[in-house]
Amino acid sequence: MAEFKTANIRNTIFLGHSHSGKTMLSEMLLHVGGAIANPGSVQGKNTVSDYNEDEKERQASINSSVMHVVHKDTKINIIDTPGFSDFLGQIQGGIRAVDSCILVVNASAGVQVGTESMIKLIHKEGLPCMVFINRMDKEDADFNKSVESIKAKIREGVAVAGYPVGKASSLSGVVNLLTKEGMDKLSGDDKSAASKMSDDLIETIAESDDALLEKYLDKGELSKDEALNAFRKGIASGKIVPLFSGSATKNIGIKEFLDAMVSFLPSPADKGATEAINVSNGEPIKVEPKEAGPLVAQVFKTISDPYVGQINVVRVFRGALKSNATVYNVTKQAKEKLSPLGTLQGREQKPQDIAYAGDIISVVKLKDTETNDTLGDEKTPIKLDDINFSDPAISFSIKPKSRSDEDKIMTALHKITAEDKTFKCIRDAQTKELIASGMGEFHINVMLKRMQHRYGVSVDMGTPKVAYKETISGKGDAHYRHKKQSGGAGQFAEVWLRIEPLPRGTGFEFVDDVVGGAIPTQFVASCEKGIRVEMEYGVLAGFTMVDIRAIVYDGKTHPVDSKDIAFQIASRHGFKDAVLKAKPVILEPIMHVDISIPDEYMGDITGSLNSRRGRVLGMEPGEGVQTIKAQIPLEEMYKYVNELKSLTAGRGTYTMQFSHDEIVPSNISQIIIDKAKKAKEEAAK
Repeated sequence: MAEFKTANIRNTIFLGHSHSGKTMLSEMLLHVGGAIANPGSVQGKNTVSDYNEDEKERQASINSSVMHVVHKDTKINIIDTPGFSDFLGQIQGGIRAVDSCILVVNASAGVQVGTESMIKLIHKEGLPCMVFINRMDKEDADFNKSVESIKAKIREGVAVAGYPVGKASSLSGVVNLLTKEGMDKLSGDDKSAASKMSDDLIETIAESDDALLEKYLDKGELSKDEALNAFRKGIASGKIVPLFSGSATKNIGIKEFLDAMVSFLPSPADKGATEAINVSNGEPIKVEPKEAGPLVAQVFKTISDPYVGQINVVRVFRGALKSNATVYNVTKQAKEKLSPLGTLQGREQKPQDIAYAGDIISVVKLKDTETNDTLGDEKTPIKLDDINFSDPAISFSIKPKSRSDEDKIMTALHKITAEDKTFKCIRDAQTKELIASGMGEFHINVMLKRMQHRYGVSVDMGTPKVAYKETISGKGDAHYRHKKQSGGAGQFAEVWLRIEPLPRGTGFEFVDDVVGGAIPTQFVASCEKGIRVEMEYGVLAGFTMVDIRAIVYDGKTHPVDSKDIAFQIASRHGFKDAVLKAKPVILEPIMHVDISIPDEYMGDITGSLNSRRGRVLGMEPGEGVQTIKAQIPLEEMYKYVNELKSLTAGRGTYTMQFSHDEIVPSNISQIIIDKAKKAKEEAAK
């Protein structure tokens, strides 16, 4: 494949509610751009993006999928993503690799729950965005309603750039409101509406640049070149969010949208520098997207193919990645020999000898490399920040169905978990159970069925366990002396430490505040290791501890008996003592739940939510339907679907996604602690 320099690359991710048409939009863009001869369909189970068997079976995306199309000498890398909130990790990985996003909205439904979540994510990440209002060929499509719902949620900078010609079965094209090309195809109210939207678009463009606004207010118009240049800059800066429209299945508005992607989406060069750390000196550094200079690249996705093996998908941030070269894994501090590179087209890898800064490329059969690893140059090692994947919210115990499954399960799980960082499997040290954790029951079921299909390993699922965490609500100070003299080499370590809470979601922070060499540097590292181990096991009920700063500030050593294990033991005991003084609490996952019900069931449902410790945040009225927005502990949601069906005669539905962790009320906390202690005692028998 031809080489593409940084300025001629576009990287974008498709986001939106499930069944908004993201996969079909990407399919038709590939077809119109000449990347594939014939477009597939979701119903036909032959799209480039949804190539896994479970995606074909469900006719919905479960994985993110990387594709590319070359249009006007520009390579557009597209990442298609699932619309289900259970597969948020697929989106989080993809966002690290792109410079913009496409929000796909179903014209029949407007902004849905999943769309709202994606808008929040777009704002959080500061991603330049274009919107495609899809499925304008459907009988119940409502362009104006969709536009208004998008404006209500995004709020600033939204302007229509592509107006539909006709609607439903009469949909025949789109009008370019920037150039007014195709305006003659409209008449009556449509022409008046499009003309006003065109004026609004020019006004939005002018408002994105102070100098341009002054000229616009003075002269009342902008030249074509001024408008186009400001439009592109406004999108890149996030000041303008243009709305386009069409139908992916009918191939209407797709060529125009593909042209807009090349002309207006930012290139990697427009995005600017990426924050990183110079490993040599620990100093922060900005990585500029330049084709020359030492390599800096990051693995944002891993694919476990039963035939090809492990495929790492890499974004190049600086320099160039070359086929068959030797690179340095900065994260693992290991050299890796590259095989021939490939540019992905769904499942297929097309050969590409070199990938310059900004490009997305695939590499197979690397020994030590996985998602989040930074690849670079050994002489100038630069490490990019890790991608922040969401923590799992729900857990199930799993058991192999047969002895043969037992022999294969760990290998299969390793391959499956490499693909999705929000799906985790651990062996519980206390109960000896194998615990599978994910973003929801649907997520875990999909991953375990995938393991069965690909690797022939079947499991039984047990009672779900909530992913509780432990933390502290106050400060604690402790010191511990570990001394062992029972024949042979002795052990001695004395550690003084204090702990304090960190803001929710921060994780763990270790501070070395030792002065005068009271604890040698290598044993300070041992203290951190010991504290991290103790945090994994928890203090109250055996749950992982989070959001704590631990400060080791003094200690004592013995010239002969002090060693790594002694300081690990001393710091573990000291940390535990400090936690017990620091008002320890248990955290539980709180879910954001949107419940759609007919009006007549409002009283029953709000009463049900109150009984489940739910908090109603608000309500959105619809035609005969109310959507209740609430926050409910995950523990209370396991069998809620059955209760909801019972209360609403099967007419109620809900969607759920993780919101945040919250302190468990003391009375419930004690029940959790007692239950954990009982389970531990039974396991010890």
